[in-house]
Amino acid sequence: MAMRSHGDEEFPDDPYFDGEAASRRPDRPFDASLLRESTRVLPTRHPLLFAPTHTVTEAMRAMQKEHRGCVLITEDGSAETRVVGIFTERDVLLRIVDRGRNPATLALAEVMTREPESLPVDAGVAWVLNKMCVGGFRHVPVVDRAGRPVCVVSVRDIVELLVERFPREVLTLPPEYGADVARTREGA
Repeated sequence: MAMRSHGDEEFPDDPYFDGEAASRRPDRPFDASLLRESTRVLPTRHPLLFAPTHTVTEAMRAMQKEHRGCVLITEDGSAETRVVGIFTERDVLLRIVDRGRNPATLALAEVMTREPESLPVDAGVAWVLNKMCVGGFRHVPVVDRAGRPVCVVSVRDIVELLVERFPREVLTLPPEYGADVARTREGA
């Protein structure tokens, strides 16, 4: 792969390192200011929304189709009402499969986590990490002032942000761990 220089640093000649990602590339080690940035910097997607009366099967199919780890439950299943619950892939295992329940006839209201912890849209990345670490959550709902859903931050979103901010440190590693370590070979 061709390399190009930027000051005293070299970067792969790859489109990923051009444009917006390159302009945000840090020239120094991890900067704690990243933690103070708003959740708006995270690469999130619109949440999958359901009403409490929808079935677990409907939610699971949507999660599978969209490759998501959770759905949010609002009062009426729309983005115009407040979040009243969250249903995650962990709930599938612990509240349905583990208990032998039938997801086709089971309403989300029976197995969702009610009134999930959430963050306001202006919360910083550090708050998301705090919720995930202290609460043991893989998904954190982000809501507006009225409690309506804006997005869901997943662990994957945090990983994507870190890779975006530190592409050289993450994407230019050798193909295998330890492959860059010189090995001595003894024998004839």
